[in-house]
Formats: sequence, C-alpha cells, structure tokens
Amino acid sequence: MIDIDISTQRMQNQHLAGPEFTNPADVVKYLGAVQSQDYTGAKWALGMRMNDGTDELIEKAFTNGDIIRTHVMRPTWHFIHPDDARWMLDLTAKRIQALAKGRNKQLEIDDVVLRKSEKLLTKALLSEKQIARDELSALLKYNGINTDEQRFVHIMMHLELEQVICSGGREGRQFTYALFDNRIPKSKKLGRTGAVVKLMERYFTSHGPATLADFVWWSGLTITDARAGIESLKDKFESYTFEGSTYWFADTLLSAQPAPAYLLPNYDEYIVSYKDRSFAIAGKDISKADPRGTIFNHTIIINGKIEGIWKRTIKKDMLEVALTPFKKLSLVNLNQIKKAAKSYAGFLGLKDAKVK
Repeated sequence: MIDIDISTQRMQNQHLAGPEFTNPADVVKYLGAVQSQDYTGAKWALGMRMNDGTDELIEKAFTNGDIIRTHVMRPTWHFIHPDDARWMLDLTAKRIQALAKGRNKQLEIDDVVLRKSEKLLTKALLSEKQIARDELSALLKYNGINTDEQRFVHIMMHLELEQVICSGGREGRQFTYALFDNRIPKSKKLGRTGAVVKLMERYFTSHGPATLADFVWWSGLTITDARAGIESLKDKFESYTFEGSTYWFADTLLSAQPAPAYLLPNYDEYIVSYKDRSFAIAGKDISKADPRGTIFNHTIIINGKIEGIWKRTIKKDMLEVALTPFKKLSLVNLNQIKKAAKSYAGFLGLKDAKVK
C-alpha cells in the first residue's frame, strides 16, 4: 500500500467520493460523529457527502432535531444522530469529565455551582421548548452564577455530558438549548463493551483504513478499550500492515473515484479524524496549513493531498474563495478548484463563485 491508496479508500469510505446520502441524519449516523465546533463548516462537511445536499436542508434537519450538536468526544462539539446520543454519552462522558476537572477547578466550577445551574436551567426549560444560549447565561448570572471566562461553556458541557440538556434548533443565528429527554428518544443500554464495539464498527466502516491509534484519537477512548473492541470485530473487518502499522477497514468495495480537487471545511473528518495525518500532508507543509502546527484550517485537497488553505467571503449572491496554495497551482488544478467552488456556492444557494 502507498499513501495515495489510503487516501482514495478513505475518500470512498467517507463518501467524499461517490456521495449518495440524501438525508443529513443518515450521513451523521454513518460516520458516527462529525466534529462541528465550526457550525458553518460542519454543515458543508455533511453537504459534500450528500447527493444534492444544501445548507438549507441541513439547517432544517438541525432545527427539527434530526441531528444534534453536543460535546461527546475529546471534548468538542460533534454532530451526532439522536438515536446514538444516550449510548455514546454513556460511553464517553466520564472520561471527558475527568479531562475537564482541572479546568473546572481553575474556573472555580464546583459541584455546588453545577447542581444549582442544573436546577435553574431544568426549571426554565420545562416551561419552554428551547431557550437561546444568551438568555440561559443571563439567567445563571441573575441567580449569582458567574458565566464569564468560559465558565458558561464548561457548565453547559457538563450538563450535556450528564444528559440534562442538548442542542435545540437555531433562532436566527442564535444557538439554543433544550432538555435532553425532550429531544432524544429512549434507547436500550448497551454496556461499555457493547458501546465500544458499536462505535469502532462505525468508525472503521466509515473512516477506514485506519489504525487503533487513529480510533483512540478520534473517540477519546483508551488504547485498552480499542484493543478489546477490535478482538470482537476481527471477523468483520479486513486489515493490512503498512510501515509497521495495522490498518483496519470494512470489506465492502466502493469504486467511486474521488474528484481531483476538494475545498474541505476546517475540522473535516477526512483530516481531523486521524492521529497520523501524514497521508494527507507533508511535515514541511503542516505549519503552512496552520501556524499552530495543526491542520484545522479550510484546506485545498488535490489528488488526496493538502495543497493549501482557503477562506470564503459572501457578497450578495456571490461566493468569493481566496486561495493560499503551498505552491503555484497548474491551470488544470485551478480549474478543478473553481469547479469545487461552484459546488459550494450551489450548496449555499448562491448564484456563482469567484476564485482568487
């Protein structure tokens, strides 16, 4: 195996190549979870994996609760399917809370603050279907709970992990919260082993070929969890060894060929869901993709590799895409990128795209 084969298989399994989904909820369920702290970018991540997906369609799915956005891994926001919310949080919450403990102490968020916040917010949300974030923050502050310096974010994350609250629909550009039990269906308890196996099956089906280390990074679980889980799945997955690492993947054969160029959003699963990202970017280019040494900017993908970054501006009914390639693009590559930009403009409901 060589890097380009891994890239092609991943694009096929993630349905960047041959997008066939018609429903945003089906994309989310197939992928397991989709990183979404950048809400706008995450909608495009779903749209690229859909047949005729639009921003409007995904926004409607979010408003209706067909997909939810919550802290479920690492920890950061992810889109997940409501049917998966209970068992996923049962699996991941304690580990995330342990990771957050030190920061909560710095912010002086103790059990008294958390219990009082839960009581206040639960009472408020019992009488309202959903309430905007700013209103909930103001409610806590009015009742003597400091919500400055990330305190509100950490309080709300704790209540998400405790399955007290979850995302509501947006009101204009405002995010809201709702009671977890009002938006999430009841489901059967899986137990830890069953949940690990189910999450691993989703991951290696949709993200493979990938290693156990990749899964551990993506899920936030332990290598012990991963090793135990793969023992139950060895008969369901194929594997090969490449440069000393074992890669696992589903034995289904997807033949759709990737497009020559993509304009991926930041935090796209094609990049962020793997611990080892060398398949997509050379070490010398990592700092170009992001000065922090990560690669979480909007990225230009050509033949499976990151070849630069991009930014968007919307002016009336026109999408403007500003490119910062790592090296001069060929005319062929530039035309391929223009095609990708037009696709993004169509997703947003805009008339055309301009690339510069």
